[in-house]
Amino acid sequence: MAADNTPAPTDRLGASALKAFTHPLRMALLSALQEGPATATMLARRLGESSGQTSYHLRQLERHGLVEDDPAHVGGRERWWRAVGFTVDGGAMLADPATTTNAQDLVAFAVADQARTLGEWAARLGTDHARRGQAALSATLDLTEEEAVDLVTRGQRLLDEVSAEAEARAAAGATGDRRRVRVYFNVLPLPAPGTPGADT
Repeated sequence: MAADNTPAPTDRLGASALKAFTHPLRMALLSALQEGPATATMLARRLGESSGQTSYHLRQLERHGLVEDDPAHVGGRERWWRAVGFTVDGGAMLADPATTTNAQDLVAFAVADQARTLGEWAARLGTDHARRGQAALSATLDLTEEEAVDLVTRGQRLLDEVSAEAEARAAAGATGDRRRVRVYFNVLPLPAPGTPGADT
């Protein structure tokens, strides 16, 4: 997920929440909210939908604990929403016939969303805003399944800590020349040599 003021992940997405989430508009709404809190009207304009549609689907996301009221905007005429962090056991969801299709939809959306975000960033490379804090880290490693899981766990722990620190600074009213950043952390198994899809 994105590294921003979204609360650090506190729960693992269950099967019923996954099924509710993997609706194209709901996934788009959550992706948009990871860029910052917004109202249903603002999201409708951004996504080219009616405010009635965005309001309905935001309430469905709220029912499953995926969005919540933004505490920085209370008492106004329209509700402000923010995303709630969560984790997904992708392997288990893909292996379970009851959730395989939904898990595949989520993976496809995540890949497309990353590609869109990276493409937009690349188009802005000539600006100071795009260059600030940029980093592209990658490595190809030989790991056991347990070691790969440990890498994911350690990466998630670090991201949770940084997210919680950012949220605490925002709650304390900290100022400074801060910019929103998007962090992707992928650990992907590669095909074994000699299998279809492997490099030759």
